[in-house]
Amino acid sequence: MLGKLARQHDPNVLVGFDHADDAGVYRIAPDQALVQTVDFFTPIVDDPYIFGQIAATNSLSDIYAMGAKPLTALALVCFPEKGDLDVLERILAGGLSKMIEAGCTIIGGHSIRDDETKFGYSVTGLINPKRVLKNGGAQPGDRLLLTKALGTGVISTAIKKGVAKQAWIDGAVRSMTTLNKAAAEVIASVGNGFEIQNPSSLADDARRTTHDTSPIHALTDITGFGLLGHLREMLLASESVSAKLYASRIPLLEGALECVREGLIPGGLKANREFAECLVNYADQVPDNLRAILFDPQTAGGLLISASAKIASELLNAFTRTGVLAAEIGEVLSGSKPQIEIVT
Repeated sequence: MLGKLARQHDPNVLVGFDHADDAGVYRIAPDQALVQTVDFFTPIVDDPYIFGQIAATNSLSDIYAMGAKPLTALALVCFPEKGDLDVLERILAGGLSKMIEAGCTIIGGHSIRDDETKFGYSVTGLINPKRVLKNGGAQPGDRLLLTKALGTGVISTAIKKGVAKQAWIDGAVRSMTTLNKAAAEVIASVGNGFEIQNPSSLADDARRTTHDTSPIHALTDITGFGLLGHLREMLLASESVSAKLYASRIPLLEGALECVREGLIPGGLKANREFAECLVNYADQVPDNLRAILFDPQTAGGLLISASAKIASELLNAFTRTGVLAAEIGEVLSGSKPQIEIVT
């Protein structure tokens, strides 16, 4: 709907809503820009404290996906008029714990009465305009790295239906409450020192890569559109490239494939698959259960990185040293058909 409205023209908008990136970027000084995002949703676990942690982790993720450092946050609360305020306090406390971990200060918020509980944050981060990482810029020969396992969507569906095994729940919760902070710090350390020559031109061509001299060419996080949906956005933003994924290398949460086999499919997975599968070509050996999980909508998912082949191993080693789960799952190819190829 935003795309139907009149366009605003502001040369300080370095990344706006018109290119499906993870967050907006607004320059406030030659060496400083604000990164802004907002996200909130309904509970996906019963424990209010854990729900608050998940909501905060998810809200912070888009800041990390731009290569930025989170700075401040505003809480967004929808809560029943006659709801138990102790529950709300636990939700807020859970969110605060993750904001403290991220070094992000909560400076206020807004609440309304609502029959259904919803919670999240509007988060503002800070970055040098010359070091913005966008979802466009992937280059042929790049390696694709993923920093979290897939499966939170189908496991959350199993939780709602009361059929999830405790090991599945524990793994999904652990993933959804793990900040992308450590992964983002590794990415920043590898790309440290790069800068573009003419950052003022960003507003004129938001699709152009901002990191021509950096080994990190594109970055996004995996959330509601699933791995293939967000990969599709990366490829479209990068122009004239396609991708090959190796299904056997893609990390999956315990229980994820079993959930698919049992038909525990969230509506978002079905919608993602209907929308994007026309762009995907599968090798015959890739089983349908695995094909489905590639469209699973993730909550607080990992980062998808397109990086030059020469530093992919360095990145993986650095992730391992810092305790970040990461895997090289594919590569970027020239050309656009098929846009995404899945092999075993």
